Amino acid sequence: MLNRSLSTFMNAFTASDYTLYPFSTQNPKDFQNLLSVYLDAAFFPCLRELDFWQEGWRLEHEDPNDPQTPLVFKGVVFNEMKGAFTDNERIFSQHLQNRLLPDHTYSVVSGGDPLCIPDLTWEQLRRFHAMHYHPSNARFFTYGNFPLEQHLKQIHEEALSKFQRIEPRTSVPAQKPWDEPREFQITCAPDSLAEGPSGQTTISVSFLLPEITDTFEAFTLSLLSSLLISGPNAPFYKALIESGLGTDFSPDVGYNGCTREAYFSVGLQGIAEKDVQTVRDIVDRTLDDVIEKGFEEDRIEALLHKIEIQMKHQSVSFGLTLTSYIASCWNHDGDPVELLKLGSQVAQFRKCLEENPRFLQEKVKQYFKNNRHKLTLSMKPDDKYSEKQAQMETEKLQQKVTSLSPEEKQQIYEKGLELQAQQSRPPDASCLPALRVSDIEPRIPVTELEVVQAARDTPVQYCAQPTNGVVYFRAFSSLNALPKELRPYVPLFCSVLTKLGCGSLDYRELAQQVELKTGGLAAAPQVLPDDSHLNTYEQGVLFSSFCLDRNLADMMHLWSEILNNPRFEEEEHFRVLVRMAAQELSNGVPDSGHLYASIRAGRTLAPAGDLQETFGGMDQVLLMKRIAEMTDLQPVLGKLLRIWKHLLSCDSLRCSVNATAQQMSQVEGAVEAFLRSLSRTEKEQRPMCPHVVEKPAPKASSGSCLVIRRLVTDPTFEPCQMKTHFLLPFPVNYVAECIRTAPYTAPDHASLKILARLMTAKFLHTEIREKGGAYGGGARLSYGGMFTLYSYRDPRSTETLQSFMKAIDWAKAGRFTQQDIDEAKLSVFSAVDAPVAPSDKGLDHFLYGLSDEMKQVHREQLFAVCHEDLVDVSNRYLGARRSTHGVALLGPDNASIAKDPSWVIRQR
Repeated sequence: MLNRSLSTFMNAFTASDYTLYPFSTQNPKDFQNLLSVYLDAAFFPCLRELDFWQEGWRLEHEDPNDPQTPLVFKGVVFNEMKGAFTDNERIFSQHLQNRLLPDHTYSVVSGGDPLCIPDLTWEQLRRFHAMHYHPSNARFFTYGNFPLEQHLKQIHEEALSKFQRIEPRTSVPAQKPWDEPREFQITCAPDSLAEGPSGQTTISVSFLLPEITDTFEAFTLSLLSSLLISGPNAPFYKALIESGLGTDFSPDVGYNGCTREAYFSVGLQGIAEKDVQTVRDIVDRTLDDVIEKGFEEDRIEALLHKIEIQMKHQSVSFGLTLTSYIASCWNHDGDPVELLKLGSQVAQFRKCLEENPRFLQEKVKQYFKNNRHKLTLSMKPDDKYSEKQAQMETEKLQQKVTSLSPEEKQQIYEKGLELQAQQSRPPDASCLPALRVSDIEPRIPVTELEVVQAARDTPVQYCAQPTNGVVYFRAFSSLNALPKELRPYVPLFCSVLTKLGCGSLDYRELAQQVELKTGGLAAAPQVLPDDSHLNTYEQGVLFSSFCLDRNLADMMHLWSEILNNPRFEEEEHFRVLVRMAAQELSNGVPDSGHLYASIRAGRTLAPAGDLQETFGGMDQVLLMKRIAEMTDLQPVLGKLLRIWKHLLSCDSLRCSVNATAQQMSQVEGAVEAFLRSLSRTEKEQRPMCPHVVEKPAPKASSGSCLVIRRLVTDPTFEPCQMKTHFLLPFPVNYVAECIRTAPYTAPDHASLKILARLMTAKFLHTEIREKGGAYGGGARLSYGGMFTLYSYRDPRSTETLQSFMKAIDWAKAGRFTQQDIDEAKLSVFSAVDAPVAPSDKGLDHFLYGLSDEMKQVHREQLFAVCHEDLVDVSNRYLGARRSTHGVALLGPDNASIAKDPSWVIRQR
């Protein structure tokens, strides 16, 4: 359906005790189509045995065509969960829930323990579905402005009317409270990307809380959790994070309201094993301190302000966020409408505080200090962990294989051939409803922008939008003149800039003001490819924030202080931030390995690719690991100071504001005052290489000012091939191949974009997921013209690279129909026409210089793409000049790659 729809979202989520099937679209006909398919898929699935073999698990010969090859476990979900449990945070969180709620469904892995998945049978799955995935056990949620009556009529006619009510018996019993606290120790694999092998123990203390259906109590405990945990003024941040004992909070820290009874957890990761008891003592002591002293009024006000601004902030996933917010409570028969009345809950909370100033302290005493249902869980690395997991899988496999009769082995071989034959046949999708390309709007809606010249000749883009009383501010500062040796430190600079304090405010005072007056202040490194030249790009830092209109002057003053007077001398807090950032990067690799592989594969194909690897690739992960291990951070702080001096050049600054039309006069004055407050810093006098070219952005719909973008270009750059294998202790692989093609405004870009979607849906999905057993894979084209083929949680590596080559040959041969092309266009337009939040309107023009006219030209090029164009770009870009391909692989040791001298092997 992804290729027959203009959906803006389509997926399914597995929670511990429910499955959520969400979709969204802006097209009424498409909504009805998708609702039909979702109702049919959820309530009337085929659940054929071969589908279970492919998507769940199966025994199959390593080579399905050769019965002499060994039998192995295969299956999409089997490999997905093997990949999921390479993530130590996931392992810890899973055990935490299993051990804290041991009496019922929460004691097992809802997604499937990889060693237990092979015990599930097809018959068990069918029985489970018949009982649980039944309208008697279902709840429906819709959000939007399509008429509700039509939804209800369609749901009744296509699903509800075809069933008799049953008693599904799916209610989750209450967990019996413990008489005494409990302790458990578990093990995990060493984290090769984390700081030092000696400090990799994780410890947390967790408490069972009341049922989430008590709406106000859940709201109160969620707020209490934030007061205890969030930001440098929180008691547990001060006591644990700033103790220097660990790198970051333990996984699943804070309030968790996804199970029938909520729970609260707090602890540290990255500690030495000898410090486990110390951390436990700190947790107990901190709770005692809170019970005695309570919380500052300003901190409570900052938290209530955060709720107020979140209620007003509009995102494109607002409806999905709401359904996710109410799902757990509603699933346990709580009142979803009551849950959404945040305003009345805030009012009741204020009243409780007013009537009893010790209201929160008494909650801490009741639910934490005096709570016997308390779990202390610790996890330490075991050098043999991965080996033991592999051994257990081998033993499980041997048990399965040795119990097979010759007849059963023959059946497995024949079923393997049958599955292979089914996977090779194009699926018959004729029963599925589909939109037509003619259903797509021919023109894009116009976004009204005004660009004016403000103080110090700074261009400011104003975009009037219905922002619900919130003002969104952005500033982009170019760093094209930054010396090359400073570039790797830009992400760290951005990470800490708004957290170190500024002017007269130390980091705690700054954090307090940010929470009281804004929705957050952020800085992020940017690599912005040019729309017309592959060797040209812009590098810099994007500052972004938002606030309620009454706090605009305060927000702009905070930015002025941060940019004029950052406090880089706070080395101790800087060390804390470095260790947290390094830990976060390390933890993120198992979940985003395909993105890291894709960035690495594009490193040598365009000048921007090398910088993207420096800013956000494996090089950045490894650099942060090294910085976190340094004993003296003064040299690093010196580099950040040099970056700051390059930042405040007004000739490379531009700003953007989205607000309501009524707010604009107030906003213009605040932005003018902010720009006049910026003090110029003295740049390092360095000869600049490579070249910088000036490029005017297309003129906005109104205003007299042109934005001049200063782009880096390297006319001497020659793309070259590089193949990199990052050796990581994962049981699955992340594979990427990147190809240099054409930038956004080139006529071929539209054809390549359609081609990427076509290859994903009509070839790579079958080869990578259905046949190969990877959890995901496909092709995509970046704005900067990098065409990437990738796989995710993939049991194969070099075989997947061969599948990429087959996909290219398939495309060059033009083995696709006009219907295939039309479906690919629908899928591409669903992304092109995805809703844009009022806060983000005009952002493409601000960052990339993309006008509505340029987008309309590109739109018309997408409509015009034909079979001949797709074959042509396949041959010219993907098939020829193999030297312009880059390849990267993250995963375990691979004998064939180790013997191939064309690969660069990177040790962890």
